[in-house]
Amino acid sequence: MPSHVFADRPAPQPPERGTVDALISRTRKLRGDVDAVRRDAVVDDDDPQGRWQRALCNLAVHQLDDLDAHLGQLKEGLTAEPTQPVESAEAPESTESTESAESKESAGSELAEHAADHARSSGSLLSRVGTAEWNLLTDEVSWSEELYQILGRSPQSVPMSLDEFPSMVFPDDQALLTALVTDCLVDGRPIDGEFRMIRSDDNRVRTVHMMGEPVLDADGSTAAMWAVLRDVSELRRSQRAVHESSDSLRRREHFARTERRLAVEFQEAVLPPWRGSLRFPQSGPTALDVFAHYLPSTNSALIGGDWYDALQLPSGECLLSVGDLTGHGVTATSSMAMLLGALRGMAVAGIRPGALMTHLNQLLDSSVQPALGSAVCCRYDPASRTLQWAQAGHPAPLLFRNGTGQALTPPDGVLLGATRGAAYEQAELRLLPGDLLVLHTDGLTRPNGAHDPDADRVDRLLALAPRFADARDAQECVRTVVEEFGVNDRADDACVMVARIGA
Repeated sequence: MPSHVFADRPAPQPPERGTVDALISRTRKLRGDVDAVRRDAVVDDDDPQGRWQRALCNLAVHQLDDLDAHLGQLKEGLTAEPTQPVESAEAPESTESTESAESKESAGSELAEHAADHARSSGSLLSRVGTAEWNLLTDEVSWSEELYQILGRSPQSVPMSLDEFPSMVFPDDQALLTALVTDCLVDGRPIDGEFRMIRSDDNRVRTVHMMGEPVLDADGSTAAMWAVLRDVSELRRSQRAVHESSDSLRRREHFARTERRLAVEFQEAVLPPWRGSLRFPQSGPTALDVFAHYLPSTNSALIGGDWYDALQLPSGECLLSVGDLTGHGVTATSSMAMLLGALRGMAVAGIRPGALMTHLNQLLDSSVQPALGSAVCCRYDPASRTLQWAQAGHPAPLLFRNGTGQALTPPDGVLLGATRGAAYEQAELRLLPGDLLVLHTDGLTRPNGAHDPDADRVDRLLALAPRFADARDAQECVRTVVEEFGVNDRADDACVMVARIGA
């Protein structure tokens, strides 16, 4: 909970794209103005003050270029949009979002923070500029007060000669400084480079940018060398932080894409391989027409642990089940694979729905990956048209008969994995020709918050009874459900299964 001390202050907000665009325009205009001043200035090389002014103009141009680059990176972080999940044409469907909204938002905030740090530090960098001049004819050395501060030396100390100056430079960078100074003194090249220096007072390593030029005498020989040095440590720190944030974002995105791909492949491998409608048995007046569909979440990039299954048993009966496990991604789909494999094996072995739920509860309770699950399991006997079923904290099947629908009264059963040693009751129902069952996970009918206008979604599902009565088969009934619920925003993925007894 936020502290009451800050209750009267607005919460910090990320910069908007329009604001960043305006800052970029102002930065580029200012850069052009400074560059124009630099080009128009007539500087006498014998005038030290004029040379310092020209150097400061060059530094300002460099600084504005850096700021423009950082604002460009900030703009890229604000304008990046996650790709919407794509649904496949066949069940089970999968979602492949190329961007994680959470990771994008997190990385955008990091980039904004570092760009803001750089913008704040930019105003103080020019105050961290020092000047120096080394006279090669008289061996006189002149340092500005700011240079003493940058190097951490006492203003009362003697300024260092060109031979002594490299001793303050980080060992790995001494060769670079020596090469820059040699090129300036021997070949008359201007100096423009960076190196790390060790401050004399606290031994801290600072990054220094040095710009300089040779001063020629009347004969064209090098008489002196002057330089402007600025401490760019904070600027480089901000740049490194931005690069590290970008690298971290790319790693998170790669990990998220890999996890989504693995979860989708795992789910497609585990869910029933059949496509289209199933009939149990293949013919006869009491055959069960079955069709199922998986609907991915529209709000999450990762798939969850929802499943559906229909299986012909050796006894001639058929198994119908749907369920949902907590969590998303590979962990949820791996637990789903374990649970669904156990369910199929026990059903083939002849274990009835109530006892089957008890065993599944024990399996989840002893699993090394703790999880909670809900499920409904039905066993249908075509010979007697008898349905035996049990549930574990799951929405009850909906029975549609004679153009109306109602939820079946559920037998007792708690969530799988919630209570050790839980017992599950079993209910039995005799179905009639033309009856239709709808099994679904709660992601289909769960409200999307307290203010969801479609909060009573179960009633909406029951209201489809007339359309189910006119449907040709189970597939058309599922299509009706998807048309009604599939286009809405769902906080979770969902499964729906329709089973209809032949008339």
